[in-house]
Parts: sequence; structure tokens; C-alpha cells
Amino acid sequence: MDEPAQEYDAEGPDPVIGPTKPRLLGVLGPGLITGASDDDPSGIATYSQVGAAFGYGLSWTLLFSYPLMVAIQMISARIGRTTGHGIAGVLRLHYSTWLLQWIVVLLLIANIVNLGADLGAMADALALLLPGPKWLYVLLFSVICVAMQLLLQYTRYVAVLKWFTLSLFAYFAVLAVVHVDWGHLASSLFLPRPVWTPAYLTAVVAVFGTTISPYLFFWQSGEEVEDMRVHPRRLDLFDSPEQGPAALHRIEVDTVAGMGLSNVVALAILATTAATLHAGGIVDIETSAQAAQALRPIAGPFAALFFTVGLIGTGLLAVPVLAGSAAYAIGEARNWPVGFTRKMQEAKAFYATIAIATLIGMIINFTSINPIKALYWSAVLNGVVAVPVMFVMMKIVCRPDIMGKFAARGWLRALGWLATAVMLVISAAMLVTSI
Repeated sequence: MDEPAQEYDAEGPDPVIGPTKPRLLGVLGPGLITGASDDDPSGIATYSQVGAAFGYGLSWTLLFSYPLMVAIQMISARIGRTTGHGIAGVLRLHYSTWLLQWIVVLLLIANIVNLGADLGAMADALALLLPGPKWLYVLLFSVICVAMQLLLQYTRYVAVLKWFTLSLFAYFAVLAVVHVDWGHLASSLFLPRPVWTPAYLTAVVAVFGTTISPYLFFWQSGEEVEDMRVHPRRLDLFDSPEQGPAALHRIEVDTVAGMGLSNVVALAILATTAATLHAGGIVDIETSAQAAQALRPIAGPFAALFFTVGLIGTGLLAVPVLAGSAAYAIGEARNWPVGFTRKMQEAKAFYATIAIATLIGMIINFTSINPIKALYWSAVLNGVVAVPVMFVMMKIVCRPDIMGKFAARGWLRALGWLATAVMLVISAAMLVTSI
């Protein structure tokens, strides 16, 4: 961790603390990428299933979860920006080794299962456009995702990830060509009518387990630390509190926009499948690729094409985030040099972790493990791991000895604890419904 990092943009104004107002493209970064990666293929599968099975009935979950997502991701970013360390790094410095190891191992397992399920879903989606062997497509996507992280300079890598977020707009294109009952959607969004059946509860659990996932916490906190290396004038807020107002405003704008995009896209997917598949009597969709295929005869080939292209694009965004967040957590826990701003020879273990995590995820697709169950259990694991991680994060962000004057207070603190309580209930419901 103490080795010198490679620095970029040492000359010229910082887009946050420079003399001019921050430009939008300079402000949007970790939060935007984090939010977009939340709509990964397994998430798309969840929203498709919910829309097909319940129509517009569960759209309220995306409205309710939005402020909770914003709060917990802002807390993740604040920890990284204030301390100069990611979540695992702060745990290593201030908490017991057993707690750190337990959380990192659970995160690693959840990430690898999720990663493998996403690679399989991307391969299935490409097979719809270009018929071919699934194993070849899984291998192809694995190589592309690892190569982006190992070979691209950090600033270019982030730019590529930002461009991949444009693939999310494919779902708005799909929504534009289907007939949506906007009145019914608005009613379900703002006036929920819960039906407390086991299937309904399981669907609620699936949505929350998909939208609030621990890999997103580790990624956004780690990326805040990376951005401090890219912009050398940015210093950790604990030692340089004068940078706090501008830095926290940037984090707020970035996170509100990123999580907003995530949930609006999720709503578009749910509304599309509700308006087509549910309305057409198709209520049992188990994968995102099946949802794309089922759209073809109902909404037309272009709708299915946009849906599939968006799925592949979000997968190319999410898989590197899953592998990268695992590498951040393990590297900081082991006190390795970490970060994409470092050259490969400076952070060999960090980059090796990314490659190995992706390799194991790829291998999952060549085993007898059912990909549908892998999608489900990735949501279960994410929900279970989220609770202790969020609890520890809240303890960290409320400690003045760690966060200085930037310890969470007021609405952010209240929403953070509320999000933690909701996920505790959700994870308990997951475990009950999985028995």
C-alpha cells in the first residue's frame, strides 16, 4: 500500500477543487459506473422475472430502494475519500483480523458466483444473435474483461466503462416500442398493493438483494481512492478537511445520478416485460436471455435485439466491477499494493486476483452447476453478505476517530441505518424462503 502510485493529470486544474465549477463529465465517475454495473445480467434476469410474473405490481420496490441505495453508496464513497483507504483497508487498520477475513471471504464467494452467472448469461445472449457454442462465448467474454483491466491505462479503462453505461439506454429503446399501461404503472409505483404470498415475498427479496449488493460498496470506495491517485491535488479529507465540501458534493451528485440511472433502467426492464410477457400470458422467465427471446414474437425483432445488446453491454461493465471489487477487498486485507493506476509489475497480486476470480467464474459455466440456481444463490449470498458489511460500514462512518469531521450525521446516518435494517429483514426473508 505504501509504494508510490503512478500519477496522471498532475498538471492542470482538478475538476472538483479547481477554480471553475465542476463539469458534469468530470463529476460523474465511480457512482455512475457503480450504478450502471448494478444492472448486470443477473439483475436483468431478476427484473424480467418480476415483470413477467407480477406485471407492474412490484415496481414500487425500485422507488423504495432508491434512497437506501443512494445513502449506502454515498457512505461507501465517503469512507474511501475521507480515509484514503477502501472498506477492507479501514477494517484492517481499525478492526479485528477475524472480522476482516470473514467479510472478505464471504464477499469473494458471492462475487465469483455472481461473476460466473453473468458470464453464462452474456454467452446465452450472444448465442441468440450469433448461434455458436456457449463455451466459446464464455471464454471470449472472460478474456475481454480480464484484458481490459490488465492492459488499459486507468484513465482509459474508466472511460471505456463509462461508454459501456450507454448500453443501458437500449432498454429505453425497448420501452419505446412496446405498449405500456402508464396509468397502471404509476398506480403500482406510488400506491403499492402488496400480496403477502411466498412467491410475492421471494420476488421482493430478489429485487432488494439485486439492487443493494456488497460488491458495489467495495468498488465505489476503492474507486474513490483510485481517483485520488489520478488527481494528485485530491487529498484524503481526514488530513485535508478544506476539500470536504466540494468532494462530498461531487460524491453526492455522482451517486444520485448513478443510482438513479440504475433504478430507472431496472424499472424500464420490469415495465417492458410486464407490458409484453405478463400481458401475453408468459409468467415464467428464468433468465435474461429467455426474456430477450420471448420478446421477439410479442414486441418484434428490434425490441429483442436492443434487449440482448443491452444485456451484453451491461455484462461487459459488471464483470470487471465484480472481479475488481474482489481484488480491492483481498488486496487491502493483505496490505498489497492495489489499484488500476498501478502498473502490472507494481501490483502483481492485485491483478492476479482479478484474473483468478474471472477464471473461476468462467469454470463454473463448465460444471454441472445449474445456471438458474447460480443466479438465485448469487442474490442470496449478496443479501446475506450485505448485512454484516453494511453494519460495519455504518460503525465506521459514524466514528469521528476514523472519519474526523466527516462522520455521518443527520439524514445520511438515518438512511444508512434504515438501509441496514431493511437488508437485515430482506436477508432473513431470503434464508427463510430458500429453506
